[in-house]
Amino acid sequence: MGKRLLVLFALLLFAAPVRAAEVRISAAASMTDAINAVCAAYRVDHPQVQFENNFASSGALARQIAAGAPDGIYISANPKWMRYLVGQKIVPAANVKTFAFNTLVFVGDPAHPVHGMKGLTGLGRISIGSPMSVPAGQYAKQALTNAGLYRKLLQDNKLVMAKDVRQALVYADRGEVNGAFVYRTDALLAKHAVIQFTVPQKLYSRVRYPLAVTATGAKNPAATAFLSYLRGTHAGRILKKYGFLLP
Repeated sequence: MGKRLLVLFALLLFAAPVRAAEVRISAAASMTDAINAVCAAYRVDHPQVQFENNFASSGALARQIAAGAPDGIYISANPKWMRYLVGQKIVPAANVKTFAFNTLVFVGDPAHPVHGMKGLTGLGRISIGSPMSVPAGQYAKQALTNAGLYRKLLQDNKLVMAKDVRQALVYADRGEVNGAFVYRTDALLAKHAVIQFTVPQKLYSRVRYPLAVTATGAKNPAATAFLSYLRGTHAGRILKKYGFLLP
């Protein structure tokens, strides 16, 4: 009878489901589709891994992590917010690597083309991400300032601030504004709005996405394994498919 119980126990033990491993990712809103695609591809060979993805503006995510939100892998659309978490000793500086690059474009109604930065003065409403927390908005503000337009557009109440770059795109795609500054990768997702022009690179800092695992996340083997995958060739091909440039 004792042997039968041991055999039954062994069968139950091996039949028990494998405990899911969880990876938490906080990524800039502009990375939403690309990161979801990378996660889906990873789960084909690692079905036991569960992802909890949080997409928002880089600043909002950094503040959430600093305030104690569950952390793991953080992808910012601006080095500023990664430096903030490094300064808070939440992300070790040695963990930070450049993940991808992007470019800033202006999108709007194809029936009303805008030719370059100077053409913006004739528009009524222009959406940008809030420069206080949205990197795309910070780049847009930098470009508009260097073009000598930001103060005038702000004083004339022509700037509509969005909570993140995706909201700015939605405003333009629905025709709620005359146009919006977004990343090229976001512009490719628009249903109605089209790219009117690419913002000259000389007007703003290059859009760089730093990637890192937090000090807490580094203790999670599933997170570190996925981090290696993110930096690999398979994930790189997916990023390029969604319009990102690789370092």
